[in-house]
Amino acid sequence: MTITVRSLTGGLNSVSHSPFWITRIAFGAVLVAAFVALEWLSSIHEFMSVPITPWNPGLGVVFAFLLLWGPAYAPVLFVGMIAAELFVVRTTLQWPIIIAIAAIISVVYGSAAIIIRKALRLDAGLHHLRDLLTLLTAGIIAAVVSSTLVALLLLLDHRIELGNVLTAATPLLLGDIIGIVVITPLTLRLVRLMQGDARLSGYSRPLAIEISLYAALCCVALFVIVSGESGSGLRYFYLLFVPVVLAAVRHGFDGACIALAITQFALVGLMRYFGYDAQAFTEMQTLMLVLTGTGLIVGAVVSERQNADALRRLAELRLRDKEIESSRAARFTLVSGMASALAHEINQPMTAARALARSAQHIIDNPSPDLPRASTNIANAIAQIDHAGGVMRRMREFLRRGRPHVSSFDIRTMIDDALILARPDANARGIEIVSEIPEGLPMAHGDKIQIEQVVLNLIRNATEAIAGAQQTDGVIRISGELLAEPARIEIAVRDNGPGIRPHLADRMFDPMTTSKDEGLGLGLSICLAIIEAHGGQIWLQSGDPGKAEFRFWLPLEPPADLQ
Repeated sequence: MTITVRSLTGGLNSVSHSPFWITRIAFGAVLVAAFVALEWLSSIHEFMSVPITPWNPGLGVVFAFLLLWGPAYAPVLFVGMIAAELFVVRTTLQWPIIIAIAAIISVVYGSAAIIIRKALRLDAGLHHLRDLLTLLTAGIIAAVVSSTLVALLLLLDHRIELGNVLTAATPLLLGDIIGIVVITPLTLRLVRLMQGDARLSGYSRPLAIEISLYAALCCVALFVIVSGESGSGLRYFYLLFVPVVLAAVRHGFDGACIALAITQFALVGLMRYFGYDAQAFTEMQTLMLVLTGTGLIVGAVVSERQNADALRRLAELRLRDKEIESSRAARFTLVSGMASALAHEINQPMTAARALARSAQHIIDNPSPDLPRASTNIANAIAQIDHAGGVMRRMREFLRRGRPHVSSFDIRTMIDDALILARPDANARGIEIVSEIPEGLPMAHGDKIQIEQVVLNLIRNATEAIAGAQQTDGVIRISGELLAEPARIEIAVRDNGPGIRPHLADRMFDPMTTSKDEGLGLGLSICLAIIEAHGGQIWLQSGDPGKAEFRFWLPLEPPADLQ
């Protein structure tokens, strides 16, 4: 038989194939039994015909389900109150008063649940400090209203004196508040866990050892507090802040809830064992209320920061994925702009290879074949095919790379690979590309394809600028040098084109900034992201006509997240 938990607005699903109303009644009966059992554990008793208790955990549990599933569970509180008065307190109050007390409490807390759910829109998972403060404030107000109305009702019994009601009013109020602030958040989190809206890391030996240490520390502190003479242990109550706050800092809101529940149950149990009176109970519970508020707020703040940090990391991962996708899309866009020239670059050697192969075939078919000449033609055809294959291979590698691949690479080789892709388009436009990369530069570290993309983008921008100005003597020069402080390799791409317009120079690397009629303005912003991710910098060195120049550098020691 399996029991599943419904959403917040629906209560419980059916157990096996039982009708829904039977399931709801059965679960309500379980809640009533739990309420009565917790009232018995809470040491409820009568003082001069007035029921008082150091705390009210049953109320905290039922109030949690009122917040989760609405006022339909208010009758559980009504029936539970009557059952506790009869079987736990064995009250001498008159039946009308008992029923009236149960009605007042169920109506007040049912109404409070409606207000919190509907008007204040409480997140029952208590994921934010705002939700915790809403719950605590509304719970305390409901406890004040309920206790006040019950006290006024008790005065209708002629056997109960005003002094007795006033004596019982404070512990009655504190008991309800402590029950709500300690048990209600814990119950809400446990139900959320059952629903799958919250997660625990599961059992582990270090966690079990840590919980044991918390429990031992709490027990020692409680024993010191309650084992002395009546009232003398109050000055040691601050010892309980250590395990509770430590649990809240280490494990957030859930750690605080569990630590406070253990502390409260242990405190009430030890005080009963050592025979503390109602006044001592009230003093201890007042301090416990301060501890509970502190622990819950610290835990909520810690959990909120942990959740915010987790969301930040998730956002960073998603942003990185989007940057990778954008970078890859930019590579396709870059190559598509050079597609015609690249197709010519591939078609030309393939046409030459076909002609050489045909020639070699005719030579071999000749009655007196010139085999050395045929061999030379075949060798030249193979060289042409290898050249076309090399262009295709480099283009395929440039396009297909998805995730960054960090390695050591030679700057000069990387530039040569980029020029294999860039030169056909430049030559088709009558533009010369000159590489002035010296030999002997140290190896660079990073993603070779991404750095090649930066170089290709800068060359492509220069090519389009020169072609747009209809220059016939266009030249693009690529140079590199080794610099110190910090140790880095600096690459420059300069051209003799029309330059950069002044109003664009200061925001060249901003997204959506472009001088092209059909450009998106993302190329340089992607270049900026790539270079900064490699721990380097990229900038516009000069925008003057005839000597426009972009520069970027890469550190010899890569950043930690690239290693």
